[in-house]
Formats: sequence, structure tokens, C-alpha cells
Amino acid sequence: MSLSAPIFLKEREEDNSKFVEIQQSQTTCIAAEDPLQNLCLASQEVLKKAQQNGRSKCLKCGGSRMFYCYTCYVPVENVPVEQIPHVKLPLKIDIIKHPNETDGKSTAVHAKLLAPEFVNIYTYPCIPEYEEKDHEVALVFPGPKSVSVKDISFHLQKKSQNSVRGKNDDLDNPSIKRKKTEEQDLNDSKCKDTTLKKIVFIDSTWNQTNKIFTDERLQGLLQVELKTRKTCFWRHQKGKPDTFLSTIEAIYYFLVDYHTDILKEKYKGQYDNLLFFYSFMHQLIKNAKCPEDKETRKLTH
Repeated sequence: MSLSAPIFLKEREEDNSKFVEIQQSQTTCIAAEDPLQNLCLASQEVLKKAQQNGRSKCLKCGGSRMFYCYTCYVPVENVPVEQIPHVKLPLKIDIIKHPNETDGKSTAVHAKLLAPEFVNIYTYPCIPEYEEKDHEVALVFPGPKSVSVKDISFHLQKKSQNSVRGKNDDLDNPSIKRKKTEEQDLNDSKCKDTTLKKIVFIDSTWNQTNKIFTDERLQGLLQVELKTRKTCFWRHQKGKPDTFLSTIEAIYYFLVDYHTDILKEKYKGQYDNLLFFYSFMHQLIKNAKCPEDKETRKLTH
């Protein structure tokens, strides 16, 4: 049975309206859920060419890799090192990698490739000694004792003062000349610059982090928790919320917050190139996994 003209036109208008709403919703979702789209990145043309040419040889170990060698931490032959960005960081970064973390799936290597002088990667149980420098090192890890990025300087200063006070007490316990009131300590800490010189990250699945986090060599470090952000990682861990970041995302977001909250400077994309490889791989996988929306197809046919 055919529809009358008014009914047909009304349904057509509803379909068109619904189609517009879907398009607007998709655009809004893309903007909200894809923070990688507005990054200030170096040209990724070298990666596009490498992707088209396929795997290439690592000049160190001879292994066949795509883009970079994840065991030697160097770009492969068809990705000249001078054509990838070099990122200068405001502090040193140590990454403690779980031994069961698959090298080829880890994003920690991106930081080492793009900021080689500032980043070191250690495979657990190998962990540097931080005991004598725990007043200038912090660990990014969530927990009840974690502090925000903006409070790092204050807590490290307190740790340093407590350490000095403890040493003085050991040398001359009866002395009261060296003692300060808590208020004086707080005022002194505000007058001094941040003492943070190194930040530590754990590279592991969340189910495996406990083994590294509970290691006694990390127990004296100040814990820092990042602001809540959604991951763009394509290897999402089953059963975990989308606020669990990949290692390179955690490094990037920490540095952005450090730049604005500690250095008190306007962020202008200084560390965006840390996501040079990550954003390119994300886009490749996104394009491969982006079938046309069924509802959109139905309304446009």
C-alpha cells in the first residue's frame, strides 16, 4: 500500500533529521574521544613511505622490523634517524619494564626513540638505586598515598627537609637549635624551586604491575597520580576502564601537566612529538577498523 504524500514527506524529514543528528554525534564523539587529532607533530611522511614499503632491517641487530627495532631502540633502515623528531624533555625518565611485557607491543620504546638522552629503559628485576636520591625522584602510580602533579615540589621538599632533620638528629640528638616549626618548613618549601630531577614509570599490563610496584627499591619514592584521561590505545586491556593509559600516553600527559603545573609555563605542544609513532599507528589501526556505520548506510540508501 502506498503512503500519502504528507506522511511520506514527514517520514522523509524525520529520516533526514535523524541522519544529521547521527553525523553531528559522530563528529562530537571524534573530537571528544580523539585527543590525538590536534597534536603539533613533525611530518609523518617518512612513516607513510616506510609503511608502504613494508618491513626493513635494523642496522644494529639485522632483525626485520616495521618503523623501529624494539630491542635495539633505533629506527630501521628505511626510517632515517634525521627524519624523525628529537624531543627535549625537562627531566630524566626511567622506565621499569616487566620481563613478561612483549617488546613489540610496548609503547615505552617510543620515548627512548624520540628522547634518547632523557630516557632509560630497565627490565625488571633490574632497577636503579634511588635510596640516596628519593628527594628528587618520583614514581607515577595511582594509590591512596599518591599526590597530584602540582603538589610534587611541596612533598619532595618536605621529604628533603625530613631527611636533613633526621641526619642532624643522628649527629646531635639533644640539640634543639636546628629544629624549625612546621609552619616555617612549609614557608621554606614554597620559596624553593622544584627538586624533581627524575620520574619513574612502570611498563607493564595492570595485572602485572604489583610485582614491580611492591619492590622495596621503589617503596621510598613519592607516588604521583595523573589526572583522569581516556586512553587511545588499540590494545585495550580486557576488564579495565578506558582511563588506564598506555606507557607513552602516561609519559606524555605527565609532561604536559608538569609543564603547566610545575614549570608554570603555557603548553604549546613542546612534547607532542613523543606521540609521533603512537599517533601514526593509532590512525592506521583506526582506518582499518572503521567500517561504515550501519545506521548511516540504512538512512542514506
